[in-house]
Amino acid sequence: MPKRTDIKKILLLGSGPIVIGQACEFDYSGTQACKALKEEGFEIVLVNSNPATIMTDPEFSDHTYIEPLTPEFIERIIEKERPDAILPTLGGQTALNLAMKLYESGVLQKYNVKMLGANYEVIKKSEDRQCFKEAVLKIGLDVPRSGFAHSLEEARVEAGKIGFPVIVRPSFTLGGTGGGIVHDIEELERIASLGIESSMIREVLIEESIEGWKEYELEVMRDNKDNVVIVCSIENLDPMGVHTGDSITVAPAQTLTDREYQNMRDASIAIIREIGVETGGSNIQFAVNPTDGRMVVIEMNPRVSRSSALASKATGFPIAKFAAKLAVGYSLDEIQNDITRETPASFEPAIDYCVVKAPRFTFEKFPEAKDILGVQMKSVGETMAIGRTFKEALQKALRGLEIGHTGLDNKVDYKTIPDEKVRQRLEEPNASRIFYVKYALQKGWPIEEVARLSKIDIWFIAHIAQIWDFEKELVAAVKKQGTLSVELLRKAKEYGFSDPQLGKIMNIPEAQVRVLRKKEGIVATFKLVDTCAAEFEAYTPYFYSTYETEDEAVLQIKKISSGKKRIMILGGGPNRIGQGIEFDYCCVHASFALKSLGYETIMVNSNPETVSTDYDISDRLYFEPLTFEDVMNIVDVEKPDGVIVQFGGQTPLNLAQRLHEAGVPIVGTSVASIELAENREKFAELVQSLKLTQPANGSARSVEEAVRIARQIGYPVLARPSYVLGGRAMKIVYDEESLLKFIDEAKEVSGGHPVLIDKFIDDAIELDVDAVSDGKETFVAGIMEHIENAGIHSGDSACVLPPTTIGEALLEQIRETTRKIAKAINVVGLMNIQFAVKGRNLYVLEVNPRASRTVPFVSKATGIPLAKIAAQVMVGEPLSKYRLSYKLIEQLKHVSVKESVLPFSRFSGVDIVLGPEMKSTGEVMGIGATIGEAFAKSQISANQKLPTEGKVFLSVRDEDKREIVSVAKRLERLGFSFVSTRGTARTLRAHGIGVQEVGRYGQGQGDELNLMTLIKKKEIALVVNTPSGEDSQYDMRSIRAAAILHNIPCITTIQGAREAVNGMETCKDKELTVQSLQEYYPPSQKATDFSSVTLSLAKVRN
Repeated sequence: MPKRTDIKKILLLGSGPIVIGQACEFDYSGTQACKALKEEGFEIVLVNSNPATIMTDPEFSDHTYIEPLTPEFIERIIEKERPDAILPTLGGQTALNLAMKLYESGVLQKYNVKMLGANYEVIKKSEDRQCFKEAVLKIGLDVPRSGFAHSLEEARVEAGKIGFPVIVRPSFTLGGTGGGIVHDIEELERIASLGIESSMIREVLIEESIEGWKEYELEVMRDNKDNVVIVCSIENLDPMGVHTGDSITVAPAQTLTDREYQNMRDASIAIIREIGVETGGSNIQFAVNPTDGRMVVIEMNPRVSRSSALASKATGFPIAKFAAKLAVGYSLDEIQNDITRETPASFEPAIDYCVVKAPRFTFEKFPEAKDILGVQMKSVGETMAIGRTFKEALQKALRGLEIGHTGLDNKVDYKTIPDEKVRQRLEEPNASRIFYVKYALQKGWPIEEVARLSKIDIWFIAHIAQIWDFEKELVAAVKKQGTLSVELLRKAKEYGFSDPQLGKIMNIPEAQVRVLRKKEGIVATFKLVDTCAAEFEAYTPYFYSTYETEDEAVLQIKKISSGKKRIMILGGGPNRIGQGIEFDYCCVHASFALKSLGYETIMVNSNPETVSTDYDISDRLYFEPLTFEDVMNIVDVEKPDGVIVQFGGQTPLNLAQRLHEAGVPIVGTSVASIELAENREKFAELVQSLKLTQPANGSARSVEEAVRIARQIGYPVLARPSYVLGGRAMKIVYDEESLLKFIDEAKEVSGGHPVLIDKFIDDAIELDVDAVSDGKETFVAGIMEHIENAGIHSGDSACVLPPTTIGEALLEQIRETTRKIAKAINVVGLMNIQFAVKGRNLYVLEVNPRASRTVPFVSKATGIPLAKIAAQVMVGEPLSKYRLSYKLIEQLKHVSVKESVLPFSRFSGVDIVLGPEMKSTGEVMGIGATIGEAFAKSQISANQKLPTEGKVFLSVRDEDKREIVSVAKRLERLGFSFVSTRGTARTLRAHGIGVQEVGRYGQGQGDELNLMTLIKKKEIALVVNTPSGEDSQYDMRSIRAAAILHNIPCITTIQGAREAVNGMETCKDKELTVQSLQEYYPPSQKATDFSSVTLSLAKVRN
């Protein structure tokens, strides 16, 4: 049937900040939906709190709201915009839960808003575990034995009926939040209480443990004519017991017989029909007992999910786009497949290759957390690789993770690893288990024993064993002949061995391997991802590399050659803490901007969650790891006129020097200029020559040198490796013992580069500056003031734009200093500088001649499309063309606050005190007329909603005691009461503030005075605790951890406490308002500044 005519205006809900369990796959799905619905002529209202997304650019919707994703704020937007319908199935669990709350509270009915994609009954039936269980049993399918609990007592009863071990699964949560595998009553009480608290409806499922069973997922779509397509089957390499987001996954499923697959397919179709999903995609998960073949249904997501993004990129089938079209009335047979232009969407995708997704973990950021995986997701990103075989795809995925492995290689000598440790790491799921499988095989363990211990299907173990057996063959050949034959070298490449791996085996440099194989004609060939296994011609060039004879990229380029200049954009690879969606945002904008100037754009990336890896963003897409070898293979075929390394974060920057030496034309800031900014000695000389001030610093290549520099500078010092992102291994060091410990820990991270040591400027105000330069002229687009003092990584600190405590003279000094540095380094493109202000002194802390993670925030706050302007400037456009003016920024009547979102709830026992090493996974933005309003909105969006009443716990370091008095007096006026530890209580009483003194654990006189008890009973509304110095960094850490566990806002800096009070006062004095970005920008500017036509950048003017 044709599209619906009864709806004109659609409200699309986003998913909010990047958190573990819900990453940028929903930016990809939301962006696709916006494009699809606008194409159909609908008016789009978009709501999301995450500024780092493409979907929140004003060009993608008619009314773009960066507001908190809560029922109260959505109701205000509905009241103002009066949409005809709401689409909640493309914004993850956040959007689905929001829509459920809006329906249950009667808001949707009150404003006559229809639900698209899935209605209330469908969502309830699939998300409510009792309803889903009943529906599955009704159609004759099996589920694990289970019972529901809404209290600890009920949980004990249900566990008693089933018997341990059991799995606790909270209802209506994402990424397995609050769940876990339980082996005894003590674990049950801990995990079930957390699960009940995490669930939107305070409900958990106590389920028979099927740990160790094989796990599969099917991505299914259904339309209103009852057409059903299976888009893709996905098999988890790890067995049940590991969250699917933390498992290596393979598509299509490899170990099912055809009969088993057909049974699973029939079950999926029966489930989607019974649940009633009529207009969109769903993800259905199954488990199969490897001993008897019993198949049970685990769960269903009636929405676009993380696996949908993977299935989309694996097949080329745009699930989110089709889901949006189905939601507005189309059927699958009425939607054309963009890639083939011949087949309808009802034509099931077929793939003639193997896809492997590997998760990226950051346990190194949380050394207190155990590297053990379970049903609660812990990975922060993922990479996807495509190959002709599982072996090839697995090795490509492992090198694409950027964790120091160049494939299935050895970081350590397997002979040095005790057998007991190998056995433990095979039995206990962990981030490195795939490498321990290889270590076990290297030790000669039989594949049956490795499969028994790990419960990984023997098919996968056998293929890994074949990789190892072939590696032994290569080593033997080199030992015998001194080199490899052409046949062995070709077979090695077909097995996915990288040039660095082969170089190590052959005892020659990587570059020599490349020369050798090219001389013998062993070069990467590129194949199309075409949705149809080459049955139809593909029109959208989306490629992966392999080692065969026919090269489909070469054929495509010849056929559609336009004669235009080509620019290649290197993406950021897998998301990780320190390098996330913000860099993908810049890459996508670069593609849009360069296309509008008439360039052909070529995107290279390996991250299936991103917008940049969507098939219609660039002229050609290569889904490849971001390594020197893989990028050079593409360069050989594409012969680009320029390559952009500035926008993808540290990943492409780390390749810049080698690419430059290989003759690859780098556009924008030169490699020499990047080196000048990154090299500490050279940069210190530059700063001195410009007569600017830097904290005293030095760089050390030995332990002795580091000790000498630290003594000379004086403690405390800030120590860090060079050439890293996200403050990796950065630490404030208070004494020599700590410095020696730091150097030992940082060895692996520094990778031979020097360790940088700076004098730490305590109690300084830190500022972030984003600028764009064409080598002659520089425009400072954003000066952001950090709310927390220096010492907290800029990615973790809240910041405000425009700055609220910096005078005009100092702002002009900052602009002038930025211009001086940009000119001296010869920046062409984006640049980020971090400054510190103490007293009247302005210190230059760091200069990054590349895109920064604040670019999207500055762009949304000011309306200036920074990344687009920078991309055009990098290919030679003068900055003067855009007529940028500081008056434009002065015209803005609003204040914007960026707040970080931290993953502490995922890592039990981890202290939440922030420092120079970045730990946040994402960010949110609050916009308001005042800093109080903007800050309050940012806290609500970051799930740290500020309280309006109750008890506040205050415990601060001596240096903060004067200021805490002022904070407490303002809180007292708002009606709050206080509990405090002895030292802070004494200060408060001395200033006439009533306070109840508490002990931390058993120090109090009875339970009512025990702080931990008060937190557990939810009698504390807010915690303000500022630790001092290294000795007390861990003081009260269990109190802070308990606050996070019980969803109590916890503030660890005095500056944060001050702004929180501003926000609380604002909330009490006025109702927070909602306004679209289009309304915030001055009339002369508006959303056209973001459009992909020549950007209409001339409109960004006075």
